[in-house]
This record gives sequence, C-alpha cells and structure tokens, in this order.
Amino acid sequence: MTIPGPDGLPRCNWCAVTPDYLAYHDTEWGFPVSDDRRLFEKLSLEAFQSGLSWRTILMKRENFRAAFHGFEIDRVSAFTEADVERLLQDAGIVRHRGKIEAVINNARQAQALIAEQGSLASYIWRFEPDPATLATPQTASVSAASVALSKDLKKRGWRFVGPTTVHAFLQAMGLINDHAEGCAIRARAAEARAAFSPPVG
Repeated sequence: MTIPGPDGLPRCNWCAVTPDYLAYHDTEWGFPVSDDRRLFEKLSLEAFQSGLSWRTILMKRENFRAAFHGFEIDRVSAFTEADVERLLQDAGIVRHRGKIEAVINNARQAQALIAEQGSLASYIWRFEPDPATLATPQTASVSAASVALSKDLKKRGWRFVGPTTVHAFLQAMGLINDHAEGCAIRARAAEARAAFSPPVG
C-alpha cells in the first residue's frame, strides 16, 4: 500500500506515521550500504529497537552516535564497565544494560569477523537473497536470508540479532528492496542496487 507524499508522489504508507520518517524513507531505507561503520551502527540500532518503535530510535540516533563514538567498531570494542555505567546514565539513549552490553560484545565479534572475512560488508552481502525468492513487499517480518544470517551471527557470538531484527536490517541496508510496489522510491532503490558492486573480502 502507498500514500501520496507532500510532493504528490506515492510512498510506502508507513511514512504517514510521522514526518520524521520521510527523509529516512526517501534517502536511506532500502539503499545499498557497504561501509562497515554504517552497517555496524544499523545492526546496533536495530538491537536497541527490539520491543520499541523505529521512530523512538530514529529520534535518538544522533544521541546514540555521540554516546557510542560514531559506532566506530574499534572504539566501541574497547568500552569498559565504566562506559556501560556512563551509558546507563545517558538519558538521550535507550538505557537498557543488556542491549548496551550486546553492542559492545558485537563490536568485538565484528573485529574478529573483519579479521577473518576482510570486512563486515563483504560478509553481510554474501547473504543477499535472490529477489525472486522474497515475499510480496512488506508482508513478511523474516526471510530465509535473515534466518540464515541471524543463525550465523549467533554462532559467532553476536547478541540481539534475531531473525526479525536482522530482516529489518537487511531491508534498511539495501539487501532487500521492500519498498511497496508503486512506491516512487522503490525504483530509485533498485537503480542504486543495480549500480552497486557488493564488496568482496
């Protein structure tokens, strides 16, 4: 389903929830990403979103970036218990000990994965599904790809990376173009993917 945007063009109807979603939908969601820092940030924010709305996280994104030093993997991996306590006092983010500790743990697991695979991006893009195997846009909260990636990440020691969380990550980072049929941005995301070369390790 689509709704008309402020410019009259049709967009995914979830844009109607809040004006905050419009720029995110039009310029980020579904566009391919190969930068390890951005991929790690999104996996981390999806973990924080678990049980909450994406709007809550999006509104706090700059606070999260400040609190986690831009989600630079090496810096986050060096966080100590003192950093956990600092973050638990930061009212600008979601103060959940388990999620905070998971992000720090995942940064350390990301370091190991990068050492083994060459980059986080080259590893993640190996899980890109064949579009022909996907459900109708926005009708599924998991996919075979998200189940496989979730399982492998968990085996590697990552936390808060369940299949639903990972599916949302794959949608956002352009591995699954889940813009609704008829959404004006769907074709733009498809064009961006066609021009994108997945990184290899």
